[in-house]
Order: sequence, then structure tokens, then C-alpha cells
Amino acid sequence: MKRRAFITLLGGAAAAWPLAARAQQSVRLPRLGIIDDDEPIWDYFWRGLRDLGYIENQNIAIEHRSAGSKVDRLAQAARELVSVPVNVIVVFGSTAARAARQATSTIPIVMIAIGDPVRAGFAVSLARPGGNMTGNSFLSPDLIGKRLEILKDCVPTMGPCGLSVESRQ
Repeated sequence: MKRRAFITLLGGAAAAWPLAARAQQSVRLPRLGIIDDDEPIWDYFWRGLRDLGYIENQNIAIEHRSAGSKVDRLAQAARELVSVPVNVIVVFGSTAARAARQATSTIPIVMIAIGDPVRAGFAVSLARPGGNMTGNSFLSPDLIGKRLEILKDCVPTMGPCGLSVESRQ
């Protein structure tokens, strides 16, 4: 082999090496941690993930930890997810949220179906929750006025006690 051909071959291999090395690196998927308590709500959650285009082991990794309806198992499940580690923890209900909060103050926690997160101590306020917890609330007293306002907008003929204004005339 001539010297010039050898140098060209060596230079080409050196230039291609970073591309080959990069192609062999595995892509790290975002890791979602779920403390599953065998609630039917999770069926809707899975469907929502699919509808948004998230498919397990394709573009998201999911770590399940089941508490098996045992409250004392929730804390252990949360600690396991923190040690994996996961990028976010999703929980259903106040008991699982409390276990996750005790396990981490840095990993974001998404709470599903929490009664009053302010009263439970998960948030400072609904407007500015603070900390690493977020989610939805369905019983917060702060939302009662807003719910009535929305109801009045939807049903403008609604009067006191649910009677329509027309039916009282």
C-alpha cells in the first residue's frame, strides 16, 4: 500500500470513529415512576399516555411499584423509585403522595385526585404550590366559588336551589 493511500485510510477511519461511537451509545429514555395501588384510575392514565404518543420502552420507560393496597408498602415503593432513579413520580391519592414526599424532595411528584393539597400540607397554595409536588385537586374549598361561577356561565337561567329563573315565574 502506498503511503498516501495509507494516510487517507487512517484519516478517514479517525474521522468516522466519533460517528460510530455515537451510534453505539444507547438513548436514555425519560423514566416515569408509578406507585400503583391497583386502582381503576390507572386505566385512564395509561390510555392518556398512549393518546399523547407515549409508548413504553419506545419513547418512555416506566417503573412500576405496586403497594398491593397495603399502606405500609407505599413508603417502601417510593424509596425504591427514588433509588432507580426516575425523572418523575406519579401517585394516586393523599397516602401515596405523602409516602413519595417523605422519600424525596428533589424528584418531581405528580399527584392525581388529591382532596385539598394545601390542607394536606402538599402545597403552600394552589396558585403557588412550591416544592416538588404538583397535580390536580377535586375538593379544594378555594375552588368552590370558581365552580359556581362556571356553573352560572353554563346555565345562566340557574337560580337558587337549582331552580331555573323561568320555572319560578
